[in-house]
Amino acid sequence: MAADGGQDLITLTTDKLSADSVSQSVTCPSCGAVSLFIGTTRDNFEGNKVIWLEYEAYSPMAESELRKICREIRTKWPSVRHINIQHRLGVVPVTEASVIIGISSPHRSDSLEAVKYCINTLKATVPIWKKEIYESGEPCWKENKECL
Repeated sequence: MAADGGQDLITLTTDKLSADSVSQSVTCPSCGAVSLFIGTTRDNFEGNKVIWLEYEAYSPMAESELRKICREIRTKWPSVRHINIQHRLGVVPVTEASVIIGISSPHRSDSLEAVKYCINTLKATVPIWKKEIYESGEPCWKENKECL
């Protein structure tokens, strides 16, 4: 719980993620903005047909890093009310969500900027690893090129 009564919700799960439940969890009467980021499995990467992704994490450290991101968001955007970060582990089929971030604030600019900061920082710092499984049967562990 944040100092102002806002919530920081963090979930690492093998269950299917729900944008509706994330949105509902950050909605509150004092906020006019709920911003969501939904990262889904796409069916291709550099000419290879992707069948699914597999995610692994060192959960205690990943959760600690996600809490740190929440604290940083609250420092940079003090008006942020609720934060919900969910990341799926295990197999994530094409079109399904591997990460959903929901952030609420009184006005849109803070929640939009905070969501962008959250996903970029998560990709750069949180110990969650992605393996792409291709139609050819060749798996490939991936680095996040956006953060190199």
